[in-house]
Amino acid sequence: MTVDQPRGEGDAQSSLVGEVSHVACRAIQAPVAALLIKAFCREFGRERAVAVATEAVRQDGAAAGRKMAEQFGGNGLAELARVVREVWCRDDGMRISVLEESNRVLRFNATHCGYAEAYAQLGILDLGVCLSCCRDAPFAKAFNPRITLTRTQTIMERGTHCDFCFTLG
Repeated sequence: MTVDQPRGEGDAQSSLVGEVSHVACRAIQAPVAALLIKAFCREFGRERAVAVATEAVRQDGAAAGRKMAEQFGGNGLAELARVVREVWCRDDGMRISVLEESNRVLRFNATHCGYAEAYAQLGILDLGVCLSCCRDAPFAKAFNPRITLTRTQTIMERGTHCDFCFTLG
């Protein structure tokens, strides 16, 4: 399935990130996105509506991955680690515990997820994976096609933590 994405999508968000934190940007976007998704659920059924929304968010994640590789001056795991710390973790977006960091592996646990907290406060935690978590793997792949994300649990899905493992193949 593909979703057409307007030219410049992802760019507007990237420009906002410098002004407001990533987690604040998501909290600003989420109510409108959730409103649209819920309307589409009523019209087309939840499974189809969430699948289409998830694909659109994945495509935006890929656009953001390409843009961040440019902005951070490279697409290795060192630059990805900077994105995690400087963008995703900013303003308590995530709190992480780094387990391994090398030029081949970036593995960490997110022990706090401000994104999940924001969605819970907005009453839309059930859409959190669609609105945020699903974008991480396409982000990584677009950041560098040789990077793979493995994750077995997320706080958004009521896990005790998010276990991120980015590997460079």
